[in-house]
Amino acid sequence: MSNAPSKHPHAHFKARLRRARSAIRDAGCDALLISNARDIRYLSPFSGEDSWAIVAPRSFVVISDFRFAEDLACLKGIAKVHMRKGSIAGAAAGLISDMKLRRVGVQSEYMTIATKRSIVKQTGAKRLKDTTAILSRLRVIKDDAEIRAITKAIHVQERALLDLLPTIKPGQSELELAARLECRMKELGASAPSFPTIMAARANGSKPHAVPGRTRTATAKPLLIDWGARVDGYISDLTRTFTLGRWSKQMREIYGVVLDAQLAAIDVVRPGITCSQLDAAARRIIDGAGYGKQFGHALGHGIGLDVHEGPRIAKEIDAPLEQGMVITIEPGVYLPGIGGVRIEDDIVVTSRGGRVLSSLAKDPDWATL
Repeated sequence: MSNAPSKHPHAHFKARLRRARSAIRDAGCDALLISNARDIRYLSPFSGEDSWAIVAPRSFVVISDFRFAEDLACLKGIAKVHMRKGSIAGAAAGLISDMKLRRVGVQSEYMTIATKRSIVKQTGAKRLKDTTAILSRLRVIKDDAEIRAITKAIHVQERALLDLLPTIKPGQSELELAARLECRMKELGASAPSFPTIMAARANGSKPHAVPGRTRTATAKPLLIDWGARVDGYISDLTRTFTLGRWSKQMREIYGVVLDAQLAAIDVVRPGITCSQLDAAARRIIDGAGYGKQFGHALGHGIGLDVHEGPRIAKEIDAPLEQGMVITIEPGVYLPGIGGVRIEDDIVVTSRGGRVLSSLAKDPDWATL
């Protein structure tokens, strides 16, 4: 897979549209009404905020309004723009009729029953067909432009963390550190964090999705940081676990177990291995060390325009990895009342195996602040 930018600035969007039209036909539809903003962003450079779109055999129309008039200029050469004056559902129904579309798929996972009913009143029920995951299945495989965007987001979040680490001292609150890290990512070019930063000091690290609060850092106590940056619409997602001053014997032990598990899983990434086999590669090490019950979540997930995309890397998922997937590998061990360790990197599946996109160190000496 080449990482050379295309000579045509919109070539990757047009390629995605071709794949989308093929998938829409395979679903038994001649068009798809898109109500999920991330899917509009997948097919175009527009964010998709408060907008819908219709992909038809020979047209791509984005339905929006006056608030986004200037932003929609980026669609020139990619999509037509329909500026609505009434409701977005009414505008979509009108276009379906005007375009003489016979069988239109609707994204049932993103549209309420009430909204669909309002469209049906104008189009008739026979014209609409419930569909699921037509575009999300395509989004599982990333093209070169997407991998570049994710890599750029990773570089931003890594630089922000490296700038924060020398300033971390005992007595600082989780809220303060999370705010400073998110601020630094924005200074470096992120539009937003990928998700609310997890900054878990001391025993709070035993909560996999801890919410930053007033707990303060302390000498010889752990600090788990799970953070990411959104750049050009795409997100990154990393986790590192630190200690201030020195590791306790138990925390250093589980750090080594988690790191070994993560490296073992990364080593077996390749096209064809199943998600369950990948999960097992890490879980086997954690189970063998006696901490299996303290690793209660899946090993990882896909990332892209959303924080959680396919595939889900879990013991019950037997789907194989494919070239072009970008996944996280994030084993963890969590000890209530003591703390937790999670180590997470972002990996692209290539024809030769897994290529780690992140570059931060993760040995315990580096993780000692």
